[in-house]
Amino acid sequence: MFSTALSVLSTGPVLKEPLLEEGGSSWRVVGPLGRGASATVFRVGRGTARAALKRVSCGDGDQGRALYGFVRERNVLENVRGHANIVQLYGVFMNPGPLTPCLLLELLDISVSELLLRAQNRGSSLWMLQHCTRDVLHALAFLHARGYVHADLKPQNILWSAKDECFKLIDFGLSFKHGEQDVKYIQTEGYRAPEAEIQNQAASLMGDVFSSGSKCGCPVDLWSLGIILLEMYWAIRLKDLGPSPEWAVSAGCTRSTINPLLPHSLMVVDRILSFREDLFSTILVCHLRDLIKGMLVFDRCQRSTAMAALQNPFFNIPFAPNVEDLLFLPTRVLRLLNLVVDAHMLPDDEYQDVLEDVKEECNKFGEVQSVLLPKEESNKGQVFVEFSDPVECQAAQQGLSGRSFDGKLVVATFFPSDAYRHGYLYQPLS
Repeated sequence: MFSTALSVLSTGPVLKEPLLEEGGSSWRVVGPLGRGASATVFRVGRGTARAALKRVSCGDGDQGRALYGFVRERNVLENVRGHANIVQLYGVFMNPGPLTPCLLLELLDISVSELLLRAQNRGSSLWMLQHCTRDVLHALAFLHARGYVHADLKPQNILWSAKDECFKLIDFGLSFKHGEQDVKYIQTEGYRAPEAEIQNQAASLMGDVFSSGSKCGCPVDLWSLGIILLEMYWAIRLKDLGPSPEWAVSAGCTRSTINPLLPHSLMVVDRILSFREDLFSTILVCHLRDLIKGMLVFDRCQRSTAMAALQNPFFNIPFAPNVEDLLFLPTRVLRLLNLVVDAHMLPDDEYQDVLEDVKEECNKFGEVQSVLLPKEESNKGQVFVEFSDPVECQAAQQGLSGRSFDGKLVVATFFPSDAYRHGYLYQPLS
């Protein structure tokens, strides 16, 4: 754990953010990651170690509210340490001169929000939907079992971890204990549950912190997740569709100005899922429909819990990722295409030469743990390279993509480490 007082050093004229020194070594700010209403997040490094630094920075906003959010997030993260699908808290400290509270957090990678932007209206694959949903539900089940409500679930707050190859929840600044809401406004517009809409409007009219009779609790997180799944499936943000969009009108409802799914959420689910039904098995879509509908029940008491949702048959079906999934989600394993087409026809000495050449080239980007050139016809044209660190694998992916080899263009994607270790070297869907 880090000490409670870290000294601040100048970084020079180029980057004016401070260095954070602890135990004789320094965390240097590498660059900004994002800025919200009450905090700024930076990428920081110390030697080969990497982390995210979240610093209270509300600008012209309410400093008291920002500090209260910092304390709330710190308390939640300290009480839920160790879960694979929740961002890890490394340290808490006050940055002197002027005193600024900071959280040192696990550095994660691409967000679901960024994945939606890159989907280019194609929608997420069923593998992506299954993987993301399962990870988020495990996180919510863990949080809810300990009495916590996330209260701000949205695509920006679900991030991929290249190190652990899973999705994780971040940003617990609005979190509270179930039945003990101490936040005036919760959830982000477009992902807000019906009871949260009512509570937020009441709080606005009352002008007080919150109503002691708040009915908001763990079910609000499931509503948000249901909206996120619809957006991933359709690759469109529902709240951006405008008033009375075609999909809502044809479903027999009009769009509420405060929530795009009220009051006919279940009919809208059917309408949205029908847009890609021809691409998938009817059974698969039925399972997904039941899963999402269970999360979007208007009555919070009838809404699915995270543990119940995990029992849906949708999670028992094996899916393979498509090419976009392997391009956007970093791992430790690199998959190269068009490098060697007929490995099964190579003599042993030439086969070994190819392995050594690939390893030598990839060692320029980092430490290579293993190289695999399958000889089976079903895996024709694929070469797999396992790195010791996902950052090195990302460097290799960027450095090797688009290179020409024997007149062919090399395609470099990532590949799930678990599948690689178990020899499940499937050809991704196009």
